Amino acid sequence: MIALASWLDQFAPSPLMAINRKARELKAAGVDVISLSIGAPDFETPDNAKLGATQAIGRGDTRYTNVDGTAELKAAIQEKFHRENGLDYALDQITVGTGAKQVVFNALMATLNAGDEVIVPAPYYASYPDITRVAGAVPRIVACSTETGFKLSPAALEGAITERSRWLALNSPGNPSGAVYDRDDLAALAEVLRRHPGIAVLSDDIYEHFLYDGATFATMAQVAPDMADRTLTVNGVSKTYGMTGWRIGYAGGPSELIRAMARIQYQCTTSPCSVSQAAAVPALLGPQDQVPERMAQFEKRRDLVVGMLNAIDGLDCLSPRGSFYAYPNCARLLGKRATDGKTIDNDTDLATYILEAERVSVLPGAAYGLSPHLRVSFANDDDALKEGCARIARACSQLE
Repeated sequence: MIALASWLDQFAPSPLMAINRKARELKAAGVDVISLSIGAPDFETPDNAKLGATQAIGRGDTRYTNVDGTAELKAAIQEKFHRENGLDYALDQITVGTGAKQVVFNALMATLNAGDEVIVPAPYYASYPDITRVAGAVPRIVACSTETGFKLSPAALEGAITERSRWLALNSPGNPSGAVYDRDDLAALAEVLRRHPGIAVLSDDIYEHFLYDGATFATMAQVAPDMADRTLTVNGVSKTYGMTGWRIGYAGGPSELIRAMARIQYQCTTSPCSVSQAAAVPALLGPQDQVPERMAQFEKRRDLVVGMLNAIDGLDCLSPRGSFYAYPNCARLLGKRATDGKTIDNDTDLATYILEAERVSVLPGAAYGLSPHLRVSFANDDDALKEGCARIARACSQLE
């Protein structure tokens, strides 16, 4: 028997993994499961990206590339940062990884020592705390409630900072909350960070274009250019272009950090897929008119889902300004009993009950560091969203 590393014990079994596994098992058994737990947009990869991939295969571009990205893709990312964010990175300040998650992993592994801290506003992208722990550091979780729109306030940031603080992880628009930090929000946080020059900012912008109600996007290095030398701006093609399976993430930041991240990447995956990189170039440089059209469709879906969730007795849902998730509070349903006599003690129990009773997969807030909530994805077609929310309503109405 192979002995496992003792440090794995610090990772509790994820409720997210358990519910997703149960949903997959039901689907495999032929059960009609509606997935409202999807973390990927439902639109197709753009044709120009597909063509870029097939042309690369035809040219024989199927071998290793530079460890952290081809020159062609880095140039396309450089153009994207300039065009959309007003950020001017040199090519040696840009890195490409196998998805944005690997980019985050590389950055934290390259910079954290044992006992260092990463400030993580909750609700958070579920990988931030665990990657921090893998690096031997400590996630310092700061709860951000509905009263602040799930956003970190300057006072809360100041209160979380210690002498061991090394990073602040900011995800805007946010997964799972849909929170959006506008220019004023970021400027206020920058004021705090200027008093603490040892803290870097991980700006995770992967949902950049999923914005509603006229919201405009801003990122830390753009709002506070004096902090660019300690900001890593992370993005990717997964969400905006429906390319989750292509596994291309990227970032811009200080060249010394970018070089260190390449050293980490070399020892775990070497270069990202050459064909995927070739597909990402036309996605970033080609016509972008499909992007606002898709975002308008997602805003309509947002309105549909939030309206149906708020009509359910026991759920209270803020309307997210970004991403493609709703994050309803389910506190009023806790303590109730299902028809089989089981008590709903927490949001994991509730998500499991909804899946078992009505065959709808949603995810519990426990996986994202702030309970009691559910994460409900509206990255699905209208019929599935309507039927899924109707089933959730039916499941909740049967609780006593």
